[in-house]
Amino acid sequence: MAPTVPLAVLALVALVAPGLGVAPPGCDYPAHRWCSSRDAAAACQVQSRCPSLPHPAAEPVQLSLYYESLCPACRQFLVLKLFPTWLLLPEGMLNITLVPYGNAQERNVSGKLDFKCQHGPEECLGNMMEACLMHEAQNFSTYFPLIFCLESGSSVTENLEACLQIYAPELDSGRVTACVQGDTGVALMHHNAQLTDALQPPHQYVPWITVNGKHTDELQAQAEASLLGLVCHLYQGEKPEVCGGSKAPKLPSGCRR
Repeated sequence: MAPTVPLAVLALVALVAPGLGVAPPGCDYPAHRWCSSRDAAAACQVQSRCPSLPHPAAEPVQLSLYYESLCPACRQFLVLKLFPTWLLLPEGMLNITLVPYGNAQERNVSGKLDFKCQHGPEECLGNMMEACLMHEAQNFSTYFPLIFCLESGSSVTENLEACLQIYAPELDSGRVTACVQGDTGVALMHHNAQLTDALQPPHQYVPWITVNGKHTDELQAQAEASLLGLVCHLYQGEKPEVCGGSKAPKLPSGCRR
C-alpha cells in the first residue's frame, strides 16, 4: 500500500504549487519539505504559508553602565536595580556591559599610567579589582554576582575572598590579585578610560547609562525609575510574565564631577 500523504501537506502543495512538484526558481527542496525550516521556506517563497515556523529571537536590549566603585548612587543602582532586573529577566533579553571608571582621571607619571579617582585611592583599587574580576572570569554570569557581592557589602575592596567563596569558588583569588598589582590591571583601566572618554554625549555624572548605544536624559530617568519596565518596553520579542510592570523607590542623585 502506498504511504498516506498528510492532508496538510497536500493542501500546502495545492496552494503553493499549481503543478504538483513544480517548485519556484531557486527552490531545491521537495514540496513536503518546504516548511521544514526558515531557509527552505524562504528559498521556496512560502514563508506566509508556514505558520509553524519558529520565529527568530528578538535582539536583546543592550545596556552599558559607566560607574565608579564607591559612588553611592552607582552602588545603589547596580545593587537595587540592575542586578535584580538581570535575575528576573530570561537569558537573552538583556545584555549588560559594566565599565568601572566613572569620574576618574588618567595621568602619565614618569612614563607610567596612574589614576586619580573621585573617592580616593580605595575607589581606584575597587575599580581595578572589578575590571580584573571581569577579565579573569570572562563569563558575565560568573562575574556579575561577584561584583554585586562587592558593591552590596560593607567594603568593596576587602570582601573579595568572601565573595569568591560564595559565588565563584573555582576562581583563583591569586590571579585577580596579580592582575590588580600588575600591568594587566593598568591596561584594563586604560581601556575603561578610553571607553568612558569616548562617550557621546560626554558623561556628566555617574551612574551614566546607555541603552542600545544611546544616552538621553529621558532614558537615564526611565532606567533609574523602573529599569525592568524600560527593558520590557524596549524588547521586541515575546514578553515574559515578569513584564507586567514594576515600580521602585527613587535613587539618590548621581556623583557629579
